[in-house]
Amino acid sequence: MPSPLIGVQMWSLHDQAGEDLLGVLERVAGIGFAGVETYDLYGHAPKMVRSRLDELGLEVCGSHAPFPAGERATAILDQYAELGADTLVWSLEPEEFSTVDGIRSGADRINEAVTNATSYGMRIGYHNHFAEFRNSFDGRTAYQVLLDALDPAVVLELDVYWAQTGGVDPVGLAGSLGDRLEYLHLKDGPARGMDDQLVPYGQGVVDIDGAVRAGTSVHWNLVEIDRSNHEIFWLLRDCYDHLVGRGLARGTTTEGG
Repeated sequence: MPSPLIGVQMWSLHDQAGEDLLGVLERVAGIGFAGVETYDLYGHAPKMVRSRLDELGLEVCGSHAPFPAGERATAILDQYAELGADTLVWSLEPEEFSTVDGIRSGADRINEAVTNATSYGMRIGYHNHFAEFRNSFDGRTAYQVLLDALDPAVVLELDVYWAQTGGVDPVGLAGSLGDRLEYLHLKDGPARGMDDQLVPYGQGVVDIDGAVRAGTSVHWNLVEIDRSNHEIFWLLRDCYDHLVGRGLARGTTTEGG
């Protein structure tokens, strides 16, 4: 099996994209990334953004967007269908993991989103933070309770950093999720909490290489940098070189630009 493709979760570049999204996309393509997981369009029309992505050879591997459930469902689905995204990924709120009933209520919302997205030929994915692993019920993590309640059509995007922060071994977790696991969010740091400053792979506590190797069904390895003291484009390039240089992911160049 070939290595997964490498992409960027665009939250990594939220501030920069807010000033010049199209220029940021050009720099991402220049490093060698094969795709992006969008976060926001920063006031640009979806078709225009998609046209620029196509010009740059960047695939929309997915989009972080609120679950298309309730009264906003159609508006969300229309926007991302125009962008050409086939998978919408989002999370539940930390407080929803305080009780089993809260988890099941959140799962109902996600499952409604699956039904709505199916009519557009789109899929729904779930992205974890760390409340899913810090909270447990009768010996089962909140994440396990959630997965049992979700429609099997929901694909999984495992954020290995937040799993580590939640006290779970991301290598073992990635290996346990089976074919539902299609995306990894990869970042490294001290794994203490939401305000952590992220570092180059190998300088923190997360076994990035082990998690990648364990995720045998993963299609996309996504670099995400929530915050860092390092210059962001330098760090993205360093992460790219780490994964591609070790044969753990495929980009458009053998090394970053």
